[in-house]
Amino acid sequence: MYKRPTLSEYVIARLITIVIFVTLLFVLILFLTPETYKNSYFYILLFIVSQILLLTSVYYGTKRVSRELKTVERYLSENSDGISPNSSAHFFSQEFESINAKLIQILRKIKKRESEKRKYTAKIKLKNRQRSDMLSAIAHEFRNPIAAIMGYSQTLTDDEEIPSGLRLKFLGKIYKNGEKIEELLSRLLLWNRFESGEQKLHMSKFDIEPLAHEIAINLEDKYKNREILVEGVSLEVKADKALMEIVLKNLVENALKYSQEVVKIELLENQIRIIDLGIGISKENVEKVTKKFFRTDEHSWDNSMGLGLAIVKQILKLHDTTLRIESEEDRGSTFSFEI
Repeated sequence: MYKRPTLSEYVIARLITIVIFVTLLFVLILFLTPETYKNSYFYILLFIVSQILLLTSVYYGTKRVSRELKTVERYLSENSDGISPNSSAHFFSQEFESINAKLIQILRKIKKRESEKRKYTAKIKLKNRQRSDMLSAIAHEFRNPIAAIMGYSQTLTDDEEIPSGLRLKFLGKIYKNGEKIEELLSRLLLWNRFESGEQKLHMSKFDIEPLAHEIAINLEDKYKNREILVEGVSLEVKADKALMEIVLKNLVENALKYSQEVVKIELLENQIRIIDLGIGISKENVEKVTKKFFRTDEHSWDNSMGLGLAIVKQILKLHDTTLRIESEEDRGSTFSFEI
């Protein structure tokens, strides 16, 4: 196996070679030159020849060193241009080979740090964009109920002669919009607990059928003239009851908002389904509806910040299950999950 010399070994070897060569040449010339030509001019000429040989040897040695320095310079240039350094090149001396290896190591570390920096910057930009979207969504969703509360309050303040029946109606509107704000805040706080990982499960065994009936009664009271059917038999599950109530409530309320027909809660063996005959969801939006702050244009009137299904998805994820969505436009949707 070829062992590269050090730079000092290379220079010493060159000088020894020159000395030996010049000595041999000098002896040879002296031996072959007749005595009649051996004068001062002869020795001067011999000295000049030896100097030429020395300079030639130094020139070629310098050229080789220069060539290897250019290789190092090329690596630095490639790094500045974003090109990956080539580790397959070989150098004549050990020093340059070592310099090359260390430079490549440094360049790779720099590139790795640059890559990590780009990823971190992209992550920060994404978080800033998400934060901006969240603030925009919050401002948009709070604007309507706050405007309603201010409008009704202003009317009640300015007109003292409003009939008592109309006054009670306005107060009811103020109360309902206050409930909307409270619900929005509750969803934001719950989502924040999911984002920070603070939400913990409190598992217990319970029959989900009574819970489904309770949710149906409460939502029928909220959405007048709407019917919610609970079909199926007693279904005992092991889950976080409070979170499971949020799942069922969000799914049923979502179905009520986007349909005018009867909404069904089906309790099957190890599976729960919520079925509506509403406007449905387009194919391109089925995968998006569970993302936070997402709502289709036709659903933009709903004050929910698009967090309802996103919260459902996170709760089911904590229970090691997933939300399945089957939907067809103008035919309705079925939301189901196994438990």
